[in-house]
Amino acid sequence: MTLPSFLPLLITGVTGVPGYNAYTYFQAKYPGYVTAIRPIRYWPLKGEGIVPLDIEDNDGLAALMKEKKFNSVLHAAGTCALKSCEKSPELAYQVNVQTVKNVLKMIGSRDIRLIVLSTDLVFPGKLSGSYVEEDVVSPVTVYGKTMVMAEDHVASNFPSAVVFRISLPMGMSVNGHAGAIDWILSRFKKNNTATLYFDEVRSPFYCEDFNRIVERALGNTMKGIYHLGSRRGLSLYQIGQIINKLGGYSPHLLKGCMREEAGPMPPRAGNVTMSCRKLIRALGIDPFRDWPYHDDHVPSKEDWHYDRPKHVVYCPSHIHKYLYRVPATC
Repeated sequence: MTLPSFLPLLITGVTGVPGYNAYTYFQAKYPGYVTAIRPIRYWPLKGEGIVPLDIEDNDGLAALMKEKKFNSVLHAAGTCALKSCEKSPELAYQVNVQTVKNVLKMIGSRDIRLIVLSTDLVFPGKLSGSYVEEDVVSPVTVYGKTMVMAEDHVASNFPSAVVFRISLPMGMSVNGHAGAIDWILSRFKKNNTATLYFDEVRSPFYCEDFNRIVERALGNTMKGIYHLGSRRGLSLYQIGQIINKLGGYSPHLLKGCMREEAGPMPPRAGNVTMSCRKLIRALGIDPFRDWPYHDDHVPSKEDWHYDRPKHVVYCPSHIHKYLYRVPATC
């Protein structure tokens, strides 16, 4: 088999949902040619190609580059913990901006393919959503502001890089608590309520589609900022409805409210759905499948998750079958 030119590949941020799912995909497809770094303190995460190395360790990064001679980097490290970022802007800067600077320092003058992940939360939200790459960014959170800083640093110092502004990645997490699906599930599994917003709208996508997009982008010459999210915009409340109903959890555990009712901390964006036409043109294909895949899994009203026909079985295994991944028959 002829190996792609982007190998060997380094993945940062393997403890997050997109990084972890990218690692499992590329490691399975190209065993021995993929390295993922994880924080030293995160000792439970082990596997082929996973190296305990803090991304703040510039000497360690330099030594790893010298040893592995990477041809590409997927930089997926960062924190999207909104409240923590608001409480500690300095920490948010270190995790979301300084890590980008460390990766670029590691790369140096080498001719390396670089993909950096950003977020749809660089936008404040508008009634129609459907943001395009040329729209002015104006984040309402410290998290979004630091991601804009990271985007600007990449554009100024590594213009051949691809920056993907991603929405909500729908896939399994390492610890069972990260990401939209696992955080909501962690509430329902413990019989705790989850309160989610009617008016924060995102563009969730299957990590399987994300992995294919990254692989295709690693192998071409596209550069600059691209939006990455599925066509189906859903509110956080609707996402909670889907997980609640398909998983067979008590419908009373899901609560909804408007953003303004939740208080000022942390601030929340509105409709930040994105148009991905630019990405589709650059890839030459439309890689997106709607999340969730089946139309009958999409809420049609506020109490949709209470409607459970007796002839339909709802159980936690449906989360794995329909929401973590594209259904096997599709």
